[in-house]
Amino acid sequence: MGKRLKRTYPIRSCISPRSSLCRSPRASFPWYEDDVWTEIAKYLDGKSLVMLSTTCKWFNETLSEDCIWKFAFLRDLGVPDPGNVSFKWKKLYASAIDWIRIGTFSLESSAAILTEKLISPPNRKILQGKNFEEMLKSQGFCVLTNIKTGIWIADLQLVRCPVCDLNTCDGTMQSLDARHFELFMNEGYQDGSWEYSQICSHEIKKHVDGASGAIFDMKHLTDPSTAKVFDTKSWIGKQNDWQPKAKLALHAVAINTNLQKNDGVNVKFHIMRAGKDGQIVAIRVSQQLL
Repeated sequence: MGKRLKRTYPIRSCISPRSSLCRSPRASFPWYEDDVWTEIAKYLDGKSLVMLSTTCKWFNETLSEDCIWKFAFLRDLGVPDPGNVSFKWKKLYASAIDWIRIGTFSLESSAAILTEKLISPPNRKILQGKNFEEMLKSQGFCVLTNIKTGIWIADLQLVRCPVCDLNTCDGTMQSLDARHFELFMNEGYQDGSWEYSQICSHEIKKHVDGASGAIFDMKHLTDPSTAKVFDTKSWIGKQNDWQPKAKLALHAVAINTNLQKNDGVNVKFHIMRAGKDGQIVAIRVSQQLL
């Protein structure tokens, strides 16, 4: 007798035991609730949010809510709510976290003071009617107006001298760079039409103990938090400490690098405007060894 043939079945795809529930995206995950995961997302950093959003379409849609990334931005950067913004919070978060080195501060008024001196400016109240801005300029401070208010991000750059190619060289130019947190999203910045322009400069032709730079909100010069920036002994380090230091306040930022014996520095102030006569959206304070 011939061998008995086994009964054959047509090839079928695997059937999930939950297939009866998969009639809609919501039914596929009946235990998922938007409000629950929105609350859970508040405890995740940006990297974790991105990783979770790649697991499935549902998470990708849920974790793309602007309110989640706004919360993450304000929490991780430690800044107050700036109100209305021109771009998605997810993109603002990515542009800030990728580039941030010092931290964030807030410019509430449209006027600010730039300086390479870590000394407190004169008090407006004791000038007895004198022009406050003119007094500041006469003492070496640079006064800016028409600044874009809101959250600003500060960065410290050390640039090598152009004739040196040593890996051990720490650079001969230092700059404090600050920008409005929406700058990188603007088309004018991306296409290069917004450029830095120098507004003033001067040389100090004698030995200086340190290269410093600072930006202060004019409105908050006398705030207790700003006063901590002027308390340099608490943060610039000892004289033989060559590591660059930075100090943040709610409405100010400052940097300092102690220097070895030198012949002085060249100090420059640059700004970037949003168009020819637009608001100031970026500030740079730089010092180069002579």
